[in-house]
Amino acid sequence: MKDSKRNFLVLFLGVVLGLSIAIGHGVWADRNAAPADTSIPLDDLRAFTDVFAKIKSDYVEEVDDKTLLEYAINGMVSNLDPHSTYLDADAYKELQVGTTGEFGGLGIEVSMENGFVKVISPIEDTPAQKAGIRAGDLIVRLDETPVKGLTLKDAVDLMRGKPGTDIVLTVIREGEEKPLKFTLTRAVIQVKSVKSKTLEKGYAYVRITQFQTHTAENLLDAISALKKENGGSLKGVVLDLRNNPGGVLNAAVSVSDNFIDSGLIVYTEGRVKDSELKFKATPGDILNGAPMVVLINAGSASASEIVAGALQDHHRAVIMGEKSFGKGSVQTIVPISSDTALKLTTARYFTPSGRSIQAEGIVPDISLSDIKLSAADKPEFDPVKEANLTGHLSNPTEKGDTATGAKTKPDSKDKSSTNTKQQDKSDSAKPEEPTVANDYQLYEALNLLKGLSFFKEEQKN
Repeated sequence: MKDSKRNFLVLFLGVVLGLSIAIGHGVWADRNAAPADTSIPLDDLRAFTDVFAKIKSDYVEEVDDKTLLEYAINGMVSNLDPHSTYLDADAYKELQVGTTGEFGGLGIEVSMENGFVKVISPIEDTPAQKAGIRAGDLIVRLDETPVKGLTLKDAVDLMRGKPGTDIVLTVIREGEEKPLKFTLTRAVIQVKSVKSKTLEKGYAYVRITQFQTHTAENLLDAISALKKENGGSLKGVVLDLRNNPGGVLNAAVSVSDNFIDSGLIVYTEGRVKDSELKFKATPGDILNGAPMVVLINAGSASASEIVAGALQDHHRAVIMGEKSFGKGSVQTIVPISSDTALKLTTARYFTPSGRSIQAEGIVPDISLSDIKLSAADKPEFDPVKEANLTGHLSNPTEKGDTATGAKTKPDSKDKSSTNTKQQDKSDSAKPEEPTVANDYQLYEALNLLKGLSFFKEEQKN
């Protein structure tokens, strides 16, 4: 038994040293860095080998060495922070595909909190968003499987599946007395990174749902089309980053650069030189200084916070909405083999003024609650009006039944109210496309843009 343990210890140290060498020659090589403590904690490793050997010999079912080592790596990494993880072949492949904008699943960005899966943000136009899943929801059950006790990877694996198949998510939501159940149909997620439209003549709306490789290019195309649609220029733009879970760092930098003429956009700091980066703006503002309002909420995380923080620090935009998620850390993908990798938190990022967003978030310049606007419910009985009175005088300019006051046209307003009432009774509150009519934050953002634009024109004159 002792010989067996000794042999395994030699094998394990070889694996550890092999990983260290691979990492050192991969992304963390730094000749000028202070020498690290290279001593090996033999007592702790001996405890590890004892546990490993005991599981191998006594566990109720046989477990192969490769599986046990993967469990050990997963346990080691997952306890560092919620965003570090070991990527096996399937997870690594999905990560690579996900940054291009097409992947399979429910369309939901998640992390682990107190043993439950917490929704960072549902991705727009995905099964999760369409079903009504919200940022901040805690997923406690997947079909009949309790989430408590599962790793984040285990939970994500359960949520994945063949497109077209259903899964029931049981959710605890703040403000709700009982758990909510949502039935989602898995799909191949194709995320359109940038959406845009004209709100009013000269005032545009641009929504970034996720930061992908081509987001900055798509943004340029959208702004160009909006300018053309509005006679060649824009008076102001609402940039909507609500429920944007983040994505590619370089995409966030490029998006920010499109609106900032010069200066720092974001910088990162970590323990090694390679993690210390500074990103600066290049000359040019695609809006030529036109006012901007950026909308954020609790589902705005990571890369979207980089953009909001940069525009806020440069006084380039007014940030409106709710305090953001607060993910101010940078993850580096470290390839371990040809098909596996380590997603490791290697740095914190800071806004141009030196603010760390980690666990704090971006505080909006103007705080607004997420209030939904809707038409008033139609009362059970219509109020009595002059037209309902028997023998009322007719209107000489309008055709109709003078005896009863009947109208020749349907009352479209009443019909709309009835439809609204029926929709409110629906068990699954489907999210509506944001419009000035139904989105209070967007309504206020447009009003602010008009005021800023007017003030700017007055200054010119």
